Amino acid sequence: MKIEVREVPPRAAWALEQAGVHPLLARLFAARGVSTQDDLDEGLARLLPPTGLKGAHEAAVLLADAIAAGERICIVADYDCDGATACAVGLRGLALLGADNVGYLVPDRVVDGYGLTPPIAERVAATGAQVLVTVDNGIASVAGVARAQALGLKVLVTDHHLPGEELPSADVIVNPNQPGCGFDSKSLAGVGVMFYVLMALRAELRARGVWPDGQQPKLDTLLPLVALGTVADVVRLDANNRRLVAQGLKRIRGGQLPAGMNALFSVAGRAYPKATTFDFGFALGPRINAAGRLADMTLGIELLRTDDAARADELARQLDAINRERREIEGGMRDQAMEIAEGLFDDSEAPPSALAVYDPDFHEGVVGIVAARLKDKLHRPTFVFAASAAPGHEHELKGSGRSIAGFHLRDALDLVAKRHPGVLLKFGGHAMAAGCTIAEEHFDTFDQALQQVAAEWLDEATLTRRIETDGPLPPEYRRADVVDTLHQAVWGQGFAPPVFSEEVEIISQRLVGERHLALKLRHQGQPVDGIWFGHTEPLPPRAHLAFRLETDEWQGVRRVRLLVEGAAG
Repeated sequence: MKIEVREVPPRAAWALEQAGVHPLLARLFAARGVSTQDDLDEGLARLLPPTGLKGAHEAAVLLADAIAAGERICIVADYDCDGATACAVGLRGLALLGADNVGYLVPDRVVDGYGLTPPIAERVAATGAQVLVTVDNGIASVAGVARAQALGLKVLVTDHHLPGEELPSADVIVNPNQPGCGFDSKSLAGVGVMFYVLMALRAELRARGVWPDGQQPKLDTLLPLVALGTVADVVRLDANNRRLVAQGLKRIRGGQLPAGMNALFSVAGRAYPKATTFDFGFALGPRINAAGRLADMTLGIELLRTDDAARADELARQLDAINRERREIEGGMRDQAMEIAEGLFDDSEAPPSALAVYDPDFHEGVVGIVAARLKDKLHRPTFVFAASAAPGHEHELKGSGRSIAGFHLRDALDLVAKRHPGVLLKFGGHAMAAGCTIAEEHFDTFDQALQQVAAEWLDEATLTRRIETDGPLPPEYRRADVVDTLHQAVWGQGFAPPVFSEEVEIISQRLVGERHLALKLRHQGQPVDGIWFGHTEPLPPRAHLAFRLETDEWQGVRRVRLLVEGAAG
């Protein structure tokens, strides 16, 4: 692993510090491209206006007309956390704005596949709906949209994924990544797009004089859900997304959160007054995602839309149990997949340039998580396959891939498809994550073809794991209150959480739980505890470590602990 240190523009760091930003935060923010205090203004007034989002006004008109006519609206969701929060935001927001006939439908990952398909469109029509609204999907649903329109439905697509060569013939499309959209934040999550549609709808209803006394509904109650979906979907936290997340966190910490989120914090053993983006990504998000992976995402959506605390508690407990089951399945699969992967090369060799792993016992719902774990461990583009559980597709394999910087996974699949026609039954995705379906008999062909592309595209520098850090941690900042200050900030994809790096002395080390290395370190001459999760190899007496900061409590005393992310070597 190669440890690299981010460059800190001194003028930007100085300007932020002069504006009253904590000196350590000023250095961290400057290294991430923040140059003025204005960039850190998290006020709602600084959000980009919905007028700049192509299709938002037309969507507002369509929905306002539907509400005025008393038409039934049906939301077609996706089965991940972004899709679930987007659906809940849509249901809650439309109700706030006067729509009293709104339902939803969420596809089953195994039976229905992804997105608005023709059979899903038929199920929506069967509910008696006149308007179909997609959230977090639809931009690739050419056939599904066409079928919905043939059945007489008006179709509004709200999505954030990259469009293909052909756009669906929807009545309105709202997607910051569609051709001709000049919206400055291309990184909105699906839940963010739906929130913007609701802001545009409120403006349209206001212009129509729906609230003559000026007492329009407040949409800021939806921001906790927007924040959760945005972080959980790992979209880039540009300035606009950071404001959405910061506003959601502010309300959560103040106790203004939906009953379902409150219940999730409780079952996860987290305290909402101290909520962080880490809680979204590693505590709440996975519990909602577990429903889509192993059960039915209806559970997650019902949790997020309910205002009944007892019902929320019951659903949160169900999701927690499903998530525990997911972890057990994932753990077994991860160990098995790692064994298969490590069997592909000798200890003295480097791993192949790309990996494809399959076992008949693998579970389709967690192949993406396992692929991510293997990619992290071996630093190679990785696909993990499981047998399809969909009726009539018994001899097909569904694969999920995760990539490393410098290897565009979707483009790699496209090249495999061109070189080996018929091997990929379908595929899609983006640079760092993608999915595909192949016939079981073509697994070896796919494996060899992927390795061939990787051998052509990747060189030694790309195949070397790199971790970007913020350099040494001044010892005066190794305090619990400073760690709390760091955790209060909004961190995530594209605005990486702080990772420090420097040489430390290893006083002692021991294995805990057979998987983790517990450490006693000397940092800047002072003793401090450390832990390296998922690592069992001993360290030398002195080591150059990359680490994050956290606090733990022992006998009522809070202490700082170093969470090791990697070691140079």
